[in-house]
Amino acid sequence: MPEAFIVDAVRTPVGKRGGALAGVHSADLAAHSIAALVERTGVDPGAVDDVILGCCDTIGSQAGDVARTAWLVAGLPDHVPGVTIDRQCGSSQQAVHFAAQGVMSGTQDLVVAGGVQNMSAIPISAAMVVGQQYGFSTPFAESPGWLERYGDQEVSQFRSAEMIAERWDLSRSDLEAYALASHERARAAIAEGRFDREVVPVDLPDGTSFAVDQCPRDTSLEKMAALEPLAPGGRITAAVASQICDASSALLVASEAALTTYDLTPRARVVHLSVTGDDPVWMLTGPIRATHRALERAGLTVDDIDLFECNEAFASVVLAWMAETGAPHEKVNVNGGGIALGHPIGATGTRIMATLLNELERTGGRYGLQTMCEGGGQANVTIIERL
Repeated sequence: MPEAFIVDAVRTPVGKRGGALAGVHSADLAAHSIAALVERTGVDPGAVDDVILGCCDTIGSQAGDVARTAWLVAGLPDHVPGVTIDRQCGSSQQAVHFAAQGVMSGTQDLVVAGGVQNMSAIPISAAMVVGQQYGFSTPFAESPGWLERYGDQEVSQFRSAEMIAERWDLSRSDLEAYALASHERARAAIAEGRFDREVVPVDLPDGTSFAVDQCPRDTSLEKMAALEPLAPGGRITAAVASQICDASSALLVASEAALTTYDLTPRARVVHLSVTGDDPVWMLTGPIRATHRALERAGLTVDDIDLFECNEAFASVVLAWMAETGAPHEKVNVNGGGIALGHPIGATGTRIMATLLNELERTGGRYGLQTMCEGGGQANVTIIERL
C-alpha cells in the first residue's frame, strides 16, 4: 500500500476569546495558514488534489464550504476543490486522516488538510442554537430515537467531564494541579521559542503583527481554588477546561511519488490512523478505547511512543486517559494543551499535529501519538514517525 507523508505543518497563533483574531473573517483566517503552507513548502498549488478543512458550527462566516472559500481567498488556483468536514473536536485531525487515506489509496498525491474556528464570532454550538430559535428542529438528544435508546438525560461535555472526575476519583485539587502544569509548560514553551517554527504571524488591521499565543495564563492554585464550579458541588471549573479561542492550522500530505516529482522533503510518515466510537453520554472517554485499539493495530506499545498529545478538553479527560493507558505525564502534552493554549475546535487537530511534529524533531523522538475526545463519544488517533 502507498504511504502518506507530512511535508510541513503550520498554524496561526491562538487568539483568546475577544482577542487579536476575533474580528478576522473565518475564510481569511484559514486562508492565512493555507497560503503560508504553500509558500513554505514551495509546492505548486495547481498540483494540489483537494483541500480538506475541519470546522464546526458552519454558519455565518464559516458557512458555504469554508475550505473552498479559504483556498480562493488565499489567491490560489480556481480548479483546486475544497471540502469542509465536521467530526466535532476532532474535525481537523479527521481532515488529516481523509487526506492520508486519499494518498494511501493511490487516488491523490497532494492534499492540504487543516481546520479553522473563530469561536469569538461564532459561539460554540451556535448552529444548534440558531436551529432552535427558528423552530427548525430540536437538539439531537431530544429526537424520539435518541430518547428511546438513551433516555431523557443531560448529554453535555460538562456533565461528562464531571462524571469522569467522579469515576476515576479525581479530586478538584488533582484537576487544578494538572491545569497549572499545562499553563506552566505552555509559557515555558513560548519563552523558549518552541512554537516558532509552526506559528505564522498574522498582520492585523491596526498595523501590528500577532505572533504569540494569547491564552496561557500566569495563574496559581490559589486563583483556581477561588473559582465557582460549573455545577453546584462539582469539581469542574473554568480553570480545568479548555479555553474558547480563535485559530487556523494546515498541513500538507503527500505521496512518495509527489515527493519526487515536486522535490519535497517529508518531515514525518503516517504510521497509523483510526477513529473509534464510545458511549455518547460519557462522550469524553473515547480516547481510552481508541488509544488501546490504535496501539494494538499498529503493533506498538505505550513505551514505543516518545511523545503523546491528548487534547485537553478538560483536565479530567487527560488524567483518566493517562491512568488507563499508562502514558506518563512527562511525555504527554509537554508544551501545554487546550487548557493553556486554547481549543479552537475545528483547528485543534492540526494545531496539535504541528506541535507534535516540531517537538519530535526538537527532542529527537521517533513516534508521536495524537488523540482527542469528540462529540458523540468518538476519538481519532494518529501515530506519526519523524523522518
